[in-house]
Amino acid sequence: MEQDMQAIVQSNNLTAVYAYTPICGTCQLAGKMIDVVEKVADDFRWVRLDLNYYESFAIEHAVESVPCLLIFKDGQLKEKLYAFQSVPHVYEKLNQYV
Repeated sequence: MEQDMQAIVQSNNLTAVYAYTPICGTCQLAGKMIDVVEKVADDFRWVRLDLNYYESFAIEHAVESVPCLLIFKDGQLKEKLYAFQSVPHVYEKLNQYV
């Protein structure tokens, strides 16, 4: 599974990885925001990661807490977003890399 994640990140120009855990209440709210952003930010390859199953990915990319949106461009981690604030805020962050 870990190799699959690396392959996805490496093979797409723009990748947005939404890292969460199912029992996190804030993650559930953030997930609803991501549902909306996914529909309009279609330049990105979207991946949702339950960090319970991708612990080494979280360690490798120094994910400090959930929810977290990791933005990759050309296989390189460009930004980690922890404070989602609003749908427009997340969308604007993503658009910086398009």
